[in-house]
Amino acid sequence: MRLLLAEDEKDLSRALCAVLKHNNYSVDAVYDGQDALDYGLCENYDGIILDIMMPKKNGIDVLKELREKGVDTPILMLTAKAETEDKIAGLDAGADDYLTKPFSMGELMARIRAITRRKAEFSPNLLTFGNLSLNRENYELSVGEQSIRLGNKEYQMIEMLLSNPGRLISTEQFMERIWGYETEAEINVVWVYISYLRKKLSNLGANSEIKAVRGVGYTLEEITK
Repeated sequence: MRLLLAEDEKDLSRALCAVLKHNNYSVDAVYDGQDALDYGLCENYDGIILDIMMPKKNGIDVLKELREKGVDTPILMLTAKAETEDKIAGLDAGADDYLTKPFSMGELMARIRAITRRKAEFSPNLLTFGNLSLNRENYELSVGEQSIRLGNKEYQMIEMLLSNPGRLISTEQFMERIWGYETEAEINVVWVYISYLRKKLSNLGANSEIKAVRGVGYTLEEITK
């Protein structure tokens, strides 16, 4: 899943990014309200973490503009303000949840999971295709009794493939969704991670494989004999 984090305290932003990436989220970090609005309008995010007190544009105004423009991405307001009036203002403007500083990382992760689940209405913890299963809670890919825990990028790539079996996913879609538009990574990094996943599928004895359409992208398909 891909998140936008708008937090002007850079030390806190870096700490939050580290925790989120450790939990297999891709994160774009911005440090003022104008960038938060621009990114929120232009990118496809599963969730937005939005601080209220930010330079250029405050979080409430960003939230209102996003909702007025039809952006329905789940938004968690993250702020030092604890007054009831501020919470009401945020929720009335279209926020999905509200968390005041200081907070525990465990509570933050639980609230992110909750708002992103609500967006999908129902998001199963287990994705399956053929004899292959992906557990979204512990990031384990398994076939029968054999399983392997995946790293961040591997997990996000196979999640995209398992969520869209048989559908072609372009290299650019992987890059945008997982690495982000501003990444310095070369596009061939997608092929590298696809190669890792293919080896894992083979070692697990999966009856599905990742097929490449040269110059276009990849699909997850059942192995035909």
